[in-house]
Amino acid sequence: MDFRSSDTITGPRSEDVLPTTATAAVKVVIVGGFGAGKTTMVGSVSEIRPLTTEETMTQAGVGVDDNSGVESKTSTTVAMDFGRISISEELILYLFGTPGQERFWFLWNGLFEGALGAVVLIDTRRLEVSFDVIGRLEERGVPFVVAVNTFPDAPKHPVEALRSALDLSDEVPMIDCDARLRASSRDVLMTLMRYLHSLAVPLG
Repeated sequence: MDFRSSDTITGPRSEDVLPTTATAAVKVVIVGGFGAGKTTMVGSVSEIRPLTTEETMTQAGVGVDDNSGVESKTSTTVAMDFGRISISEELILYLFGTPGQERFWFLWNGLFEGALGAVVLIDTRRLEVSFDVIGRLEERGVPFVVAVNTFPDAPKHPVEALRSALDLSDEVPMIDCDARLRASSRDVLMTLMRYLHSLAVPLG
């Protein structure tokens, strides 16, 4: 092939290249009900340009998807969101956000393959949506933390009341967050990492 001087060969952008110091990578899944903020969290915390599969909502979802409480939402994830964050110079987290509508939950099987743990994003305006999400994680035996996304118009509940409503054991960490803020989303991921470490290194 005759390559002329004007021909260009492109590769990964410099910001997408893994740090040379990286020695370990962990897969984490971010789950939650429709409109809970999964795409927002991946986008806010990812150090690379996130891959999203958001599509405009159409009439196909009318009567199928429950968008009560999030009626203003105009787009939705139909496959997954993907991002990456360096927790330290050595440890890299690969983030996979799942679709929220129940009709897309069949995709979860592949997304959970090889996942070390999960973040469950909770929207207190639609708390009932979280029951099945948490149940599926418990069935799979996937360790998780719960992050309560603080929407401006969302009702506030005491931690004890939320734990009771979600039937959470005391050892499962629960943390407030604002999925729009990088620092807040990073705190959630650090909470998950500490929890996973505590499970791997029993006390005593």
